[in-house]
Amino acid sequence: MNNDKSIGSELAMNAFDDIPKAKSNAKDIVGLVKSSGHITGYQLSDGNIVSKEHGVEMAKHGEIKGVGIAHNKDTEYLKSLPDGEEGNNLGNLPSISQGRVDADSFS
Repeated sequence: MNNDKSIGSELAMNAFDDIPKAKSNAKDIVGLVKSSGHITGYQLSDGNIVSKEHGVEMAKHGEIKGVGIAHNKDTEYLKSLPDGEEGNNLGNLPSISQGRVDADSFS
């Protein structure tokens, strides 16, 4: 049974285009900004809110931990790295309606 989990983790890791090495001061994603059910940004552990695109760039530079970069068609996005914990998966994080977020909040 453990072997099945290992295979599942390996398959999940293959879905990433890139898994950047996080810096020691990297932030966690603690919430998702959504509009009409689609992720448009991320709330970080320091309280900042960044756009989806800026979050991908930050992750590429090691500024966000626990995520890898994947794509759908021409759009890059962040995915949680599989670690066996369901609670920290991006899909399980609290959501913030984009209507409640100032456009100025997006970096």
